[in-house]
Amino acid sequence: MTNPESPRPTPGPETDADNDQLAISVRGLTNRFGSQTVHEDLDLDVRRGEILGVVGGSGTGKSVLMRSILGLREPDAGSIHVLGADARSGRFADRQHITRNTGVLFQDGALFSSMTVGENVQVPLKEHHGEFPERWYFELALLKIKLAGLPADALDKLPSQLSGGMRKRAGLARALALDPPLLFLDEPTAGLDPIGAAAFDRLIRTLQQALGLTVFLITHDLDTLYAICDRIAVLADRKVIANAPLSEVEQIDHPWIQEYFHGPRARAARAAKTDSTETA
Repeated sequence: MTNPESPRPTPGPETDADNDQLAISVRGLTNRFGSQTVHEDLDLDVRRGEILGVVGGSGTGKSVLMRSILGLREPDAGSIHVLGADARSGRFADRQHITRNTGVLFQDGALFSSMTVGENVQVPLKEHHGEFPERWYFELALLKIKLAGLPADALDKLPSQLSGGMRKRAGLARALALDPPLLFLDEPTAGLDPIGAAAFDRLIRTLQQALGLTVFLITHDLDTLYAICDRIAVLADRKVIANAPLSEVEQIDHPWIQEYFHGPRARAARAAKTDSTETA
């Protein structure tokens, strides 16, 4: 087993080649809430074209990290680069580049309750492409709804008229509205039954492969981690203590990792992954 207390290599200067390979680069990130330090000198790389699963115990700041990367929270220290743009520069061009090239599915879907699904999907389209005919927005919203696995008649329904799984897919359709290369998902399978969660996992993997997406996926769902994630980033001790393929993360001698990845629930998820691989 590897020792998480081993000295961490100091990141060297980023080259153009590094930037070409990375969708997200975080260095020295610190987030405080009053006297509480959630992140301290945190580093994270997310490679282009991968699904990165982000896990950690309660209070480790998974959503805080995501919001910092997206520019929705100003951290206390550190640098953040997203798709080559400096997320902390304060420049309009950097902010616009990140906004137009990222899609976000928040845990509750964050849909406007008074708008239909179609109108929700059209919000980012009209915000960034306000010069097109109304029919254009309708057709594009319909395309995104179908891409997210919803029937066409969902277009005219309110979020309250949808099941939990359908609301997740509606939120995903809106996240995909601008054809972003980078997708953020915050607990996308939370609240779904096992069948619905597995179907959503398959949808994410299919979209990632078909569209060449990079996916930053916060989850506590072990089935999701084993089914679709290329690498796992583990938050603990105010840092990212591991960022590697799951088979490597499992071997790290850290109490939280050992408890999380070697309990009965993890064994069941591993067995399900093995069964699906053998029958594929």
